[in-house]
Amino acid sequence: MSDDIDAKIAAQRANLEQTLDAIEDKLNVPKQASRFADKAKVAYDENPVPWIVGATAVGITVVGIVAWALFSNDD
Repeated sequence: MSDDIDAKIAAQRANLEQTLDAIEDKLNVPKQASRFADKAKVAYDENPVPWIVGATAVGITVVGIVAWALFSNDD
């Protein structure tokens, strides 16, 4: 009976360890950022057109916001 309890305790500890490792992995911001950057690089290498279109759209939006802020008449 003691061996059965010890086995259950060992299994629960292993399960808890795996869970804590998974949580730590998800909360590790530099590691997640690195994974995202790797995925983005692969996506860009496979098809750069959407990335170029997106970057152009962001650039136009930023220029438009800056122009609006500079030339609007907010007296």
